[in-house]
Amino acid sequence: MQVKKILADRHDVKKILDESDLYMSSLYPDESNHMTYVSSLMQENTSLFGVFSNEVLAGIGAVKIFDNEITYGEIKRVYVLNAFRGLGFAKLIMTSLHQHLVEQKIPFSKLETGIHQPEAIGLYRALGYIDCSPFGEYQADPLSIFMELKLDN
Repeated sequence: MQVKKILADRHDVKKILDESDLYMSSLYPDESNHMTYVSSLMQENTSLFGVFSNEVLAGIGAVKIFDNEITYGEIKRVYVLNAFRGLGFAKLIMTSLHQHLVEQKIPFSKLETGIHQPEAIGLYRALGYIDCSPFGEYQADPLSIFMELKLDN
């Protein structure tokens, strides 16, 4: 398996985003889904990484860098296809996203996830994320959990 930076306009990225959208729609109402779309993944302040297994894109994850009152990277669209779950691919993606942020000298990683995703929550906590208040343009939502991680720069 290999993780590398990729472009969002690939057909296999669209397949993963479509599967992710269906999954998220099955768990949460539209107003609680805070998904980033292909056009947003192609912005200059956003980097998309993919994990490959034998040249097949198995999962993706993105980070969007914000430089407001505090500088941070927001983790977006981490998703691994069903056929590749349980193999540590999500952790590899997260490690690559963190490494990218450290290389960019970004001090914090933040994310929003849903309460109905115990595997994701468990991964984020295992990586050292702690709960925080809503950030950026997010509002409090009983179906959301907001988390952050101080990065070692």
